[in-house]
Amino acid sequence: MILKEQVLRPQYGSPTYEVNNSGIMKVMRRKKYEEYEEESSLPVLGSDIEGQLTIDVYQTEEEIIVESTIAGVEPDDIEIDATSDSVTIRGERQKSMDVTEADYFYQECFWGRFSRSVILPQEVDPDKAYSSLKNGVLTVHLPKINKDRARKISVKKS
Repeated sequence: MILKEQVLRPQYGSPTYEVNNSGIMKVMRRKKYEEYEEESSLPVLGSDIEGQLTIDVYQTEEEIIVESTIAGVEPDDIEIDATSDSVTIRGERQKSMDVTEADYFYQECFWGRFSRSVILPQEVDPDKAYSSLKNGVLTVHLPKINKDRARKISVKKS
């Protein structure tokens, strides 16, 4: 009888066990992990790299809505640019006090400039767009341009 654990876990001495635990495989796994860490890491404090906002984009019957959590940012430090097919949110999160690198135990919060641009799924009217910031959540309302609305066309006699 073969146990589930025997199928899922390579047995000592088997070719799979030897390959998975060989030095080269360990080096390859470590290298892949380091590459992932480089790609996914946040910008370093004081660097010229901008942070990127996380966003939710959804729709109601009348508008496209973009939401982003941007706690610690004043409304005056946020700039929103909208076109008929895209929106860009830019800003800066100011650090309230100076702390030296040596004094940090953990440094996960992002301080500095950030931006995010997104292509919208439907054409909007940027002139009627508005936004609000409440409890650290930025909400941008972009009214849809209703292309699907039927319009009656009268036929004139020639």
